[in-house]
Amino acid sequence: MDRYASELIARGPTIAEDGTATGSLHIVDLPDPAAARTFALDEPNYQAGVYRDVLVRRWRNTLGRTMWEFPGGQSGGNRYLVLGLGAGEPTDLAVPANPDELIAYGPLLSDDASAWLGTAALVRAADPDRARALLSPDRYADVEVHNWQFGGRP
Repeated sequence: MDRYASELIARGPTIAEDGTATGSLHIVDLPDPAAARTFALDEPNYQAGVYRDVLVRRWRNTLGRTMWEFPGGQSGGNRYLVLGLGAGEPTDLAVPANPDELIAYGPLLSDDASAWLGTAALVRAADPDRARALLSPDRYADVEVHNWQFGGRP
């Protein structure tokens, strides 16, 4: 993964309540969907058979920064991956009113960026319910909240 260091926006595992890894998130600034799929299939844990499935989605970096630039730092507080899976008209396109706890935020888009598929956020929050409240729940087919932590090299 070192060869992608300058393209990484965020990365890290999703974690079950008992502390075991349930998956991984990589947000990478790559030129096209083919490069993103190559990245995903070359990822060491995928190569080792750790993951059964890989989902690749285009994402717009609404905050314009990496997780390493998050003012709250890499430790302290609970961190969550929040995925709003789209249904209907796009929503939550603007950065929420209180962005201080946002690590990453932006819309999920189709490969050609012509269709809105949902919203993805990394957030520091007191609990999963507060993380979920970041999105407009009645505007999504489903909202998933996963425990997440900073990954990669410090």
